[in-house]
Amino acid sequence: MDETDHRILAALKRDGRLGLAALAAELGISRNTVRARLTRLIETGEIAGFTALTRGDLAESPVRALMMVAIEGPGTDRAVGRMLAMPAVQAVHATSGRWDVIVDLATDSLTHLDETLSRIRKLEAVTQSETHLLMSTRRATSVR
Repeated sequence: MDETDHRILAALKRDGRLGLAALAAELGISRNTVRARLTRLIETGEIAGFTALTRGDLAESPVRALMMVAIEGPGTDRAVGRMLAMPAVQAVHATSGRWDVIVDLATDSLTHLDETLSRIRKLEAVTQSETHLLMSTRRATSVR
């Protein structure tokens, strides 16, 4: 990937609805160049997919948190599988450093978040955890 590819990806992260012509105009490159580069980024797996975030997605899960979890012994796969089966768990990310996994949580209330945190902490292999509520989200914007 070169600087142009990174610029295309950054523009799409800011506004995933941009069409080829708009991307080309914003980046100062031809529409055919944008099309060819997007095709290559998709084929190589650099772009894994496209998604839409709706107002309903946000309204249904207004309480968001990240939970860092330490897991001891050989029970990691089983613990992660049980976490992923919980409705509030959006994703479980393997990580390096002090924590073994980071759990992305979304619930409709603090009560449901607390219940989910308790269920995760009670899993057999879980030894420690630390949770951070997400207060607001800011997205990268273009500097002009």
